[in-house]
Amino acid sequence: MELVATENQTMIAQMVRDFGAVHIKPDMMKWDESQEFPIHVFKKLGELGLMGVLVPQEYGGAGFGYVEYVTAIAELSKIDGSIGLSMAAHNSLCTGHILQFGSEEQKRKWLPKLASAEWIGAWGLTEPNTGSDAGNMRTVAVEDGDHYVLNGAKNFITHGKSSNIAVVIARTGEVGDSHGMTAFVIEKPTEGFAAGRKEDKLGMRASETTELIFTDCRVPKENILGKVGDGFIQSMKVLDGGRISIAALSLGIAQGAFEAALAYSQERHQFNKPISSFQGISFKLADMATEIEAASLLTYRAADMKDRGLNVNQESAMAKLYASEVSVRCANEGVQIFGGYGYTKDYPAEKYYRDAKLCTIGEGTSEIQKLVIARTLLK
Repeated sequence: MELVATENQTMIAQMVRDFGAVHIKPDMMKWDESQEFPIHVFKKLGELGLMGVLVPQEYGGAGFGYVEYVTAIAELSKIDGSIGLSMAAHNSLCTGHILQFGSEEQKRKWLPKLASAEWIGAWGLTEPNTGSDAGNMRTVAVEDGDHYVLNGAKNFITHGKSSNIAVVIARTGEVGDSHGMTAFVIEKPTEGFAAGRKEDKLGMRASETTELIFTDCRVPKENILGKVGDGFIQSMKVLDGGRISIAALSLGIAQGAFEAALAYSQERHQFNKPISSFQGISFKLADMATEIEAASLLTYRAADMKDRGLNVNQESAMAKLYASEVSVRCANEGVQIFGGYGYTKDYPAEKYYRDAKLCTIGEGTSEIQKLVIARTLLK
């Protein structure tokens, strides 16, 4: 694996930095305070090709690989984790599921709209009582002629309200049967399909999170992705790639927290010298930089393997586990380096601190990542 940034990576990183300076930084704290989902920002990201990074050009996407994708997410997340999260969820989950398992007709129907951000995508697996235990989901789909009728609810759904289309996993077989769930694509407006309560969150507040509610929602059979019963198996494969995106999100937040702390430590003077000259601070910075480098290597290794078509079940879990925990540690140390100012909204440290925690929870908790890793080791 080449450890030097490619021309494409360098171009994407600079493009994102320039974009963020104009379209994200001026308003990101306003969005955070009000929990506004700035959909106009994602429309502009679509114009840059960043809402269809992995989608081949024949379907209207940018046609890049996971290495470029990781670069884009990390650079966005250095600026604002909420924007990085929503961009990743749109690409990896909804769009990614259709890209991996849709028919040619389905890809041509939906991918161009998603890749351009004409449509915003959502993905529904988690339910109120079945987070990591997805096999016991209660949302059911019953066959009725040329349709399936869905009843139930999903929660913690990114873009649940503002999305135009969602990939939803529903039970079509017995509870606990890994081959008893099916993936459906549902467009809005579809009768019986609605958004529910919006979550009031600690962090990632500009990334919309709501319920999805299904009440006798009729979905035509041509909207099934792959075969009936394959939805859960498909989802696990989608999440392998999704974990890489959350590792990239974590990496970006960690880098942002570190860079802010580093700059502040050189500007802030105590006892007539910058606080970076004190060993207690300099050692914190050394630990942060080292852990970020390790997280970066794990994340880009998983991305490189994914691009080469290799199985990344273990590698993506390792990257997600380590990078997310590093993100939390770096954000915590960042607040500590800022001292009292780190606890105020006048400085960036507190937002990194709030945003980072989601990374150890979303798309599989740290505990679930350890379970995945352990299973691969013990096979």
